[in-house]
Amino acid sequence: MTSTSPTMSVSMSLPFLLLLLLTPLNLPLTTMMTAVESASDDPAPAAWPHQFHSVLFMNNSKGALQVVDLWYDWPNGRNFNIIQSQLGKLTYDLEWDNGTSYIYTLDSDRECNTMHFPVGILRPDWLDGANYLGQRRVDGFLCNVWEKVDFIWYYEDVLTKRPVHWVFYTGYNAHVMTFEVGAVLEDAKWDAPAHCFGEEKTDSAQSRRSPPLLLESVTSDYSHGRLIRDERSIRNLDSF
Repeated sequence: MTSTSPTMSVSMSLPFLLLLLLTPLNLPLTTMMTAVESASDDPAPAAWPHQFHSVLFMNNSKGALQVVDLWYDWPNGRNFNIIQSQLGKLTYDLEWDNGTSYIYTLDSDRECNTMHFPVGILRPDWLDGANYLGQRRVDGFLCNVWEKVDFIWYYEDVLTKRPVHWVFYTGYNAHVMTFEVGAVLEDAKWDAPAHCFGEEKTDSAQSRRSPPLLLESVTSDYSHGRLIRDERSIRNLDSF
């Protein structure tokens, strides 16, 4: 009589197989499976809506305060930070996906600084690959928290998945006051003023460590948009 032994067909994912190969043989199979499931159960940050408007309260490491109107428009390849510094200038930081930024004022000083970067605006999925750190309560909201490339710590409301807060490695941080999905700024507001196209002063990513005196409150302390573009250029993070 020929006896046969029952066999069990198990479908294994690549992460599970790697864990199986690297784990001591005396570790129970159920423990290894639980470890894999735990890692895969970590929440992922929501992608940014393709168009939105947000009001941000910004505070840098020196205590300088700003209120920023952020207009994000991925389909049209543009991003706009309108920055009111405390008891200071109203500054416009207009970013295009071709790497060009115009930082300017509309007051009597008619300042404009044109900058060129090797990276475009943030992609909606720029948080893909971020490391999940768990949950934390901030500004009264229970948030999931992620960190990406030791550059930014991002807090998202557990219930609504709206951004609540983010902190840059420099200490510069944002508190999200409003978040309007689908809001779009009219096209006429996206045009840089004429004085940006006369005798323009330019600044490239290569000279970012020594910014000009023009718009000093923005270019030396950084705007929200410039800080992101600057660091992405330095770290060669095109997909960020």
